[in-house]
Amino acid sequence: MAGSGPLPGRADGLGQDGGVTRTLPTPDGPVAVLDAGDGPAVLFVPGYTGTKEDFGPLLPLLADAGLRAVAMDLPGQYQTPGPDHLAAYTPDALSRSVLAVAARLDRPHLVGHSFGGLVSRAAVIADPGAVRSLVLMGSGPAAIGGDRRERMAALEPVLRAGGMPAVYEALETIAAADPEWASMSADQRAFLRSRFLAGSPAGLQGMGDALRAEPDRTAELAATGLPLLVLYGEHDDAWSPAVQAAMADRLGAPTTVIADAIHSPAVQQPAATARALLEFWATVPS
Repeated sequence: MAGSGPLPGRADGLGQDGGVTRTLPTPDGPVAVLDAGDGPAVLFVPGYTGTKEDFGPLLPLLADAGLRAVAMDLPGQYQTPGPDHLAAYTPDALSRSVLAVAARLDRPHLVGHSFGGLVSRAAVIADPGAVRSLVLMGSGPAAIGGDRRERMAALEPVLRAGGMPAVYEALETIAAADPEWASMSADQRAFLRSRFLAGSPAGLQGMGDALRAEPDRTAELAATGLPLLVLYGEHDDAWSPAVQAAMADRLGAPTTVIADAIHSPAVQQPAATARALLEFWATVPS
């Protein structure tokens, strides 16, 4: 269920061995990261219900290319604790943790997936000099709509009545019809369940609220002058490819479309995603 995905394991959470798990201290509390390689740093920010493990298959490929590849949990996700109040989970609030981790990595390239793209955008708008570039991966210009928005609304009373376990059970019921879910091993399913249940209920609600309320900040992002790339799967079912391409036009940014990928190209097509990122980063002035 990377980003705003509807299923509890649709092509994500399968790369939990992609790096060394570390905890970094920040002013807002400890942040868990997966850390692979040595060299100039890149930082990955996961989406709603996602975690650092969503980038697991990608990190070793980038480490082999001479980079330090770091993926973080946002506060309230999996191994990073978060507050109990909903206001802590807006993109602006969460961007403080992104900037704190970025400060420890000496101006990394930043990649934000789905809701993590909205958080990363807020971080860049607040402090454009904190990073070298920004890649929006499967992310959009404003609040999410469509089936994903409707599913979040339908699960709100489930969360209130039964907490995280009840929500996960509902998601498993939905996932039963997905071939990817049916093909997963018992260990993979156990991991997906454990990471979801470790998350914060306030974080799930707060990020969901924010994802459905985010204004269009495309002009603000363009005004930063930061090197930008819009990257998405050719079959993305969150923000449509057309919406993301139109956003890229407004940003004056190039686009990269990952073939045979949906909303999680880092897991669905890690080699192609790594190549696209490396090609973009090679164009960014040092």
